Amino acid sequence: MTWEILNVIGTMAFGISGAIVALEEKYDLFGVYLLGFTTAFGGGLIRHVVLGLPVSEVWEQSMLFFIAFITLTLIFFIPFHWFFTGWEKWGAFFDSIGLSAFAIQGALFAVAAGYPLPAVIVGSVLTGTGGGMVRDLLAGRKPLVLHKEIYAMWAVLGALVIGLGIAEAMWELMVLLVLIITLRMLSVIYDWRLPSRGDWLRFLKRLKKS
Repeated sequence: MTWEILNVIGTMAFGISGAIVALEEKYDLFGVYLLGFTTAFGGGLIRHVVLGLPVSEVWEQSMLFFIAFITLTLIFFIPFHWFFTGWEKWGAFFDSIGLSAFAIQGALFAVAAGYPLPAVIVGSVLTGTGGGMVRDLLAGRKPLVLHKEIYAMWAVLGALVIGLGIAEAMWELMVLLVLIITLRMLSVIYDWRLPSRGDWLRFLKRLKKS
């Protein structure tokens, strides 16, 4: 049950996230479907390839493809921007939901397959961020995970919690889901970032002057 719920939540959220990016870039209907499907299923495909699992398992999720199709169709044809402002923040919110749901799902997948903790982390990060990276590249943007607010580290947090057996029950996983979403949105709101090399060099320069 947990697996199916996270699949549906992540597919819808990442589909919406991809569609919002496509609409921001003024892509046509095909572009909306392409970015939406890529964001929703790209992470799972990359995870399966890296972990040496059969990719055919991803294509067998016909119900999820149908859910994604309906979601993307509604996003394209219904003028939600008439009722909601701040598309960028909404995009970040749905991206956070997708990140959280798929990071947890990826970690559970790796644990169920008997992989060690490092592989659980890789599975979680790739499932949670892979689709978004491909989406950003198709939209001609720098991948969000590599340069803006803290992103992939929240997937690592989820992987550690699951890989170490801290969260196993359904309610514990739902709490973790909400926690990762909250931390990701706080990163967006307060611009929490990991230090870049430029930040490190500026820090060294200040030390040298003092």
